[in-house]
Amino acid sequence: MPASSAATIAARTPAIMLQGTGSDVGKSLLVAGLGRAYARRGLAVRPFKPQNMSNNAAVTADGGEIGRAQALQARACRLAPSVDMNPVLLKPQSEVGAQLVVQGRAIGNVAARDYRRQAADLLPRVLESFARISHGADLVLIEGAGSPAEINLRQGDIANMGFAEAANVPVVLIGDIDRGGVIASLTGTVSLLGAGERARLKGFVINKFRGDPALFADGMAAIEARTGLRALGLVPWFAEAARLPAEDAASLDSRRYGDGEPRAIRIAVPRLPRIANFDDLDPLAAEPDVSLALVAPGRPLPHDADVVLLAGSKATRADLVALYAEGWDIDIRAHARRGGRVIGLCGGYQMLGREVRDPDGIEGSPGATPGLGLLDVTTTLSKSKTLGEISARDARSEQFVRGYEIHTGVTTGPGCARPFLVLEGRAEGATSGNGLVAGCYLHGLFAADGWRRAFLDAIRRARGMAGGPAMVAYDAEIDAVLDRLADHLTRAIDLDRLLEIARAR
Repeated sequence: MPASSAATIAARTPAIMLQGTGSDVGKSLLVAGLGRAYARRGLAVRPFKPQNMSNNAAVTADGGEIGRAQALQARACRLAPSVDMNPVLLKPQSEVGAQLVVQGRAIGNVAARDYRRQAADLLPRVLESFARISHGADLVLIEGAGSPAEINLRQGDIANMGFAEAANVPVVLIGDIDRGGVIASLTGTVSLLGAGERARLKGFVINKFRGDPALFADGMAAIEARTGLRALGLVPWFAEAARLPAEDAASLDSRRYGDGEPRAIRIAVPRLPRIANFDDLDPLAAEPDVSLALVAPGRPLPHDADVVLLAGSKATRADLVALYAEGWDIDIRAHARRGGRVIGLCGGYQMLGREVRDPDGIEGSPGATPGLGLLDVTTTLSKSKTLGEISARDARSEQFVRGYEIHTGVTTGPGCARPFLVLEGRAEGATSGNGLVAGCYLHGLFAADGWRRAFLDAIRRARGMAGGPAMVAYDAEIDAVLDRLADHLTRAIDLDRLLEIARAR
């Protein structure tokens, strides 16, 4: 399609942008729930986030990567994810730098101060993706990032008002009442915006409310009076949000796996600084007899765990150093000597080997870092990145799984002669001689209901348990939660008014 035609379509497609008073106010979840609600009305709905910062990524069918939240939103809209849904993705590798992914492809690493200068140059690519997403859509739901009140970042902004002005889309402001100070955060955000930006605001929504909504009627009126914005909804707390894949590691601070009750099977996951794609944990946490402990720094790994699971990492060598600093290497080796199971996924798999080499400085300074030595393999990081959706079967149980690869580096060694999986005819991963330590690059492994059941049943048999509860249908449950979220938002938000705002742009 010619660029001029695409721009014309984008200009007239109904669209609305949700911006927040801060990070983690629930924008991602609201876009997902609204997407499902409008899709159930028969509308062709598309999610869009101009810029995201997250190490929780998803792989698209064409081998690109986007934020995991946009993949969930696509699913809510009953669509396959597309790289155009999240054209700019920043994947933090250190406190001051990140890998930059543009329209699904990693184009290099960038320091925070350099990215601020570079972001404005990415706006044409962002608008290009927005135009493609708009084609054939009845409604585009756009998610901002952070807050438009971060006026120190306004110049070159493509994530909030900078995009809204360039694409000429109306904005609804989201406030989180659960963290407190919601009246001040909403009125303060509005006061910090320029006159043109304030004119773009068409209303506000209060999210994460607990208690009797009638008790906040005066608060809603006060916000309307002080901002001139229309109240579009007061959304009660949605406890089932914890059952949906989280957007990024910031949400782990408030995320709780399990309910504190003792469970039959205990799985421990060290929370490393650059943990990535941790939605791999969610299907395990959904099992009624599984207790999944995300172990915070400063605490030892529980000695009674059945499984220690090392999740993905955006900076394997740096996370290995952090693991050693916590003494978790001692806990993991002791766990393995006791006959406990250890599973490593992607970066966690690399950590289980003898060494992680980085001759080209992909993750930082060139060099090598000793691994845990529980698998007889070595990883060499490289500039090339493996991305793709994969079908596989377990080399032992013969259970089939589907997932995706998203990693840099090649892992080789004698341990690979005992593969964990067979991916489309090729061996993948490695296992120890006794089969209790294993690793692979496949994300989404535990989402396969049959494989997850076989894995947990092996633990149950080893402990002499008669059997487990009924198998959880994980994918079906995610869709059911999205439907309940849509019902929840339909009751709380004026969806007709939102649609009117989107169509009046």
